[in-house]
Amino acid sequence: MLCARGGWQALRRCASLPRAVRLRVSEALGARESAGEVKVQGWVRSVRSQKEVLFLHINDGSSLEHLQVVADPSLENRELTFGSAVEVRGRLVKSPHRRQNMELQAEAIHVVGPCDIWTFPLKMKERHPLEYVRQFPHLRCRSNTLASLLRIRSEATAAIHSFFQANGYVHIHTPIITSNDCEGAGELFHIETSNKAREPSEKTQFFNVPAFLTVSGQLHLEVMAGLERILKHKFVIISYNEAVEILKQASQTFTFKPEWGCDLQTEHEKYLVKHCGEVPVFVINYPYELKPFYMRDNEDGPQHTVAAVDLLVPGVGELCGGSLREERLPFLQSRLQRLGIADAYQWYLDLRRFGSTPHGGFGMGFERYLQYILGVDNIKDVIPFPRFSHSCLL
Repeated sequence: MLCARGGWQALRRCASLPRAVRLRVSEALGARESAGEVKVQGWVRSVRSQKEVLFLHINDGSSLEHLQVVADPSLENRELTFGSAVEVRGRLVKSPHRRQNMELQAEAIHVVGPCDIWTFPLKMKERHPLEYVRQFPHLRCRSNTLASLLRIRSEATAAIHSFFQANGYVHIHTPIITSNDCEGAGELFHIETSNKAREPSEKTQFFNVPAFLTVSGQLHLEVMAGLERILKHKFVIISYNEAVEILKQASQTFTFKPEWGCDLQTEHEKYLVKHCGEVPVFVINYPYELKPFYMRDNEDGPQHTVAAVDLLVPGVGELCGGSLREERLPFLQSRLQRLGIADAYQWYLDLRRFGSTPHGGFGMGFERYLQYILGVDNIKDVIPFPRFSHSCLL
């Protein structure tokens, strides 16, 4: 914000300044009146040379819209190509074209960083498939699609943080490295020292206990948590039992056969949303054996369930997952003992021993949220540097 204010203040004073005032592309496009000597830096998005005039479009990442630069053909040189980084000096004037507010009449163009258009993987005016652009994580932010996604990702992050901040929540940074298997699936990345082969096994455990990359911070958040309010939403609500019956009666053939006691797959979740009218759907009360140990026992039968909920949305499937937590110490102790992990979770039992309250929690997949609001098919395309099986570029 300070930079933006500084740019606008400089723009107001530019007529009296002997040196060129640096503007962002967004500032230049948003100017309401012509200005004197200014300079704009950015990447060339297009070059069009005519007999009497040279047209450039440049962008520095501050705006989806490009700034048009109008220059004398004598300023063209062979390094002035699509993808090159340039600094343009000149006068900011009102554009005669209705589709743009301002344009820059160039007096000097300096190529700061040339770009070999023959080896540059992104081509001018070509709409590259997302699968292709994904191969170049260091360059794909220069594509219009990814630039737009990153802006929306930033806005969505800020909006979510602002909402919780305004409602009295505290932002807690949970550890990336943990000794807990929060989800209970056992699919964790184990952390060991790099010289494992040369040292005894007890020395390869840096933390003296097995440590893993975390899959969730919700157990740590319970350490900080107080009472929670339960919000009621007017979306479709169905039980897990109802969901399985809907799937069993479906005319669609599923890759994974729906059975009671099995987890819902993405294909199942998308079908349930479609069946309910393409609106968000809450699925509640999942099988006891299907969910992690900390979810509250519903004490029902004969189909034993827990107070769990998943929010399914169109085009994505599961967006949020949550549950009431088991606040009753005997229930929690009994389940941890049956699972053979009571010793590892004594700290968690302490949260029940010392002033526990009934509470719940949920987690939202932020990338899935972006998929939902943007209609992006593949989750890899809403992540700046995606990591997936057999791919860790950069």
